[in-house]
Amino acid sequence: MATRILDTINSPVDVKKLTMDQLTTLAQEIREELIRVCATTGGHIGPNLGVVELTIALHYVFETPTDNFIFDVSHQAYVHKLLTGRRDRFHTIRQAGGLNGFMLRDESEHDCYGAGHAGTALSAGVGMAAARDMRGSKEHVVVLAGDAAFTCGITFEAMNNAASHAKQLLVILNDNEWSIDKNVGAIAKYLKDITTSDRYHYLHSQAERWLERFGGKTAVKVARRAEEAVKGMLVPSGPSVIFEELGLSYYGPVDGHDLPSLIKILEFLKTQDHPVLLHAITQKAKGFELAQDKQKKFHGIGPNTYNHETMCEVTATGKPTYSQVFADTLVKLADMNSKVVAITGAMPNGTALDRFQPKHPDRYFDVGIAEEHAMLFGCGMATKGFKPFVTIYSTFMQRAFDQIVHDVCLQNLNVVMCMDRGSLSGDDGPTHHGLFDISYLRSIPNLVHMTPRNEDELADMLFTAMHHNGPIAIRYPRGNGPGVAVKATPQLIPIGKAEVIKHGTQVAIFALGALVPMAEQTAAELEKLGYSTAVINARFAKPIDVGTLEFFSRGADLVITMEDHVLKGGFGSAVLEELADLGLTRPVVRIGWPDNFIEHGKPEALHKKYGISVEATLEKALPFLKGKAKSKSAATAA
Repeated sequence: MATRILDTINSPVDVKKLTMDQLTTLAQEIREELIRVCATTGGHIGPNLGVVELTIALHYVFETPTDNFIFDVSHQAYVHKLLTGRRDRFHTIRQAGGLNGFMLRDESEHDCYGAGHAGTALSAGVGMAAARDMRGSKEHVVVLAGDAAFTCGITFEAMNNAASHAKQLLVILNDNEWSIDKNVGAIAKYLKDITTSDRYHYLHSQAERWLERFGGKTAVKVARRAEEAVKGMLVPSGPSVIFEELGLSYYGPVDGHDLPSLIKILEFLKTQDHPVLLHAITQKAKGFELAQDKQKKFHGIGPNTYNHETMCEVTATGKPTYSQVFADTLVKLADMNSKVVAITGAMPNGTALDRFQPKHPDRYFDVGIAEEHAMLFGCGMATKGFKPFVTIYSTFMQRAFDQIVHDVCLQNLNVVMCMDRGSLSGDDGPTHHGLFDISYLRSIPNLVHMTPRNEDELADMLFTAMHHNGPIAIRYPRGNGPGVAVKATPQLIPIGKAEVIKHGTQVAIFALGALVPMAEQTAAELEKLGYSTAVINARFAKPIDVGTLEFFSRGADLVITMEDHVLKGGFGSAVLEELADLGLTRPVVRIGWPDNFIEHGKPEALHKKYGISVEATLEKALPFLKGKAKSKSAATAA
């Protein structure tokens, strides 16, 4: 078997040794490697297939780690990892102990900036360029950002400061018209107007011919003249005016898959002594027909979604996910109530609101990757009597924290915050785990915060939220629930009222959400040992059901709290606060996530590692029960 060119790439230095024909072959081999590995590991296959040539060209022209590459979101950095000494470990990507699916500063010297959320790259790049200028060094700072990042307000904040704070900066706009779903809004239309103009393409092709013909200073002059000639030709103000007016010289659009042209253009832009923006047109999932046909699904996939040998999709079966139950219930609520509206930030597929949109298209709003705006947009609708369900992953909801405090809760508006992925996000890792929302929300006045233990209770909580007057938040986990059927008609849950699942006198377990089944299993083990144990489905992180807490805690030898959330400031902390206010000094064992950023890995393995299990709970609880009299009824049963 002939040696692949890819197998000879151990660092970016090796990329620079290749001929143009070899670089083209390398691009094909990388695509084959991406398709082969992601079939097993899952991952962001679509975005990475779209940036193969761009990434190769960057490493051919620039020199990392001296030069800095900042990838917005960085879920499209797989090719970068393959070219920077991580090829031999690439099969471990998103696996426990393996490569992370995003950039990590402590994973490689070539990863100058970690990420996982959109819109961060340009601001970080401007800061790095400003710091470089202050210390007098000469490294290049290159930002690669998808067009979806330009729906983020923070990206425009960065562009507003780029020219005044950075002497030299290269921004590459990777334009493929997609985030996870189709990009929306005026910016997406603006970029499309540029890329679909016949007149622009003609003049741009002429400029490329001139660059081929001339060299040196002449090429620079001709290129600038060609670009100036193009401006003002598409629309009255010119297609590139938005970038030019903000101080970034605009070049493009160019074919983001034409390696020879990309390399020539990047070599030219490398010589520029001011901030520039290169507009590159790419095709998401290029080279993988199945992924091109199903862009939304193949943005990010789980393991074994397709067979890499047959290149066919594997049919998935099983229970509906929490996201699907949420969306289907919201459809029912919208059928009942004409004031119900759904708002998402570029996540109709991830939140399953693409199931809502066809049923109520006039009451569905995708605002792009703009969580702050999504929350304020919902506030505005609430002031006019509507009931907005603002649906954002837990890890992204924290980006709208100021709006939740200042606009939603201070004004006591009827906004429902639906936080998908309110738990581990598994293979995506620490940038995507939703483990902080109880802590960052429960201190805010007027807010109610609840968590369902199964699919049916999620439907009841959504129904309750629709009827609640004031801000209310619901967190629910990624993936499937226990498989509980959803009632035809949801029921109201009294605000702040816990559910007693099992009575007991010696141990009181207060569990939240997905850990209720673990609480029941723990109780069964304690009963076998002779300890009468109560199990309470807390349902609310705020307000705590103080009456039920006092009733079961006052006579108990031990209180246990369980939450799929960090312990610092979480549900267990709230229970401790209430017990202190009641003057009860019972021992409390808290089960939850430690004060760490949790790495990527399979949830089952991470639960075991960090002690979120029946066995770990018993190990912590039994020392407090040593020497305590056992329940007669429990002991007899045992």
